[in-house]
Amino acid sequence: MTRRQLTDTQWKLIEPFLPIGEYGPYPERLREQFEGVIWRFRTSSQWREMPGEFGPWPTVYGRFRVWRDAGVFTALLEGVIAE
Repeated sequence: MTRRQLTDTQWKLIEPFLPIGEYGPYPERLREQFEGVIWRFRTSSQWREMPGEFGPWPTVYGRFRVWRDAGVFTALLEGVIAE
């Protein structure tokens, strides 16, 4: 099992920036999916190599695309800078 990528304090700062749509994601899985995205970019691995603890790789990749297209990472960066 991979250790957590984020502390609880960091997660409390990030969580409000992640949109929850009408059909998901399930709020209890948001952190694992976000940490899967972090894992992917920290390791420079392919999405298919992602450990299962983050959820199915197509789901995490899909969530990343939705977040990217919605401007979540830009808003998150601006929020962190403002903090």
